[in-house]
Amino acid sequence: MALELKPGTKLRSVVCSTEVIVVRAPADAVDLRCGGRPLATGSVPGVPAFEPEHGFDQGTLLGKRYTDHDKSFELLCTKAGSGSLSLGDVVLQLSGAKPLPASD
Repeated sequence: MALELKPGTKLRSVVCSTEVIVVRAPADAVDLRCGGRPLATGSVPGVPAFEPEHGFDQGTLLGKRYTDHDKSFELLCTKAGSGSLSLGDVVLQLSGAKPLPASD
């Protein structure tokens, strides 16, 4: 299921407690997943209906940003969980901190 994303969109996992907010969005729809299952835009019942799939169970970290290899979009994790964020079958990368300019 491909999602049309825009900055500020809140997404929730159906396999764990992970919640994210879209920081930067691509122009095209993307197949965004957590734990191997598509993310949901509405409310999700309290008890997950699925378990994270093998290979998509490394988890997400609260307050960290995740991006794809070409940095066309970025997600901010607002609630940690046991599922890994992915674009289709490719697990998203943890986005590193931007270096600050040197002060001389």
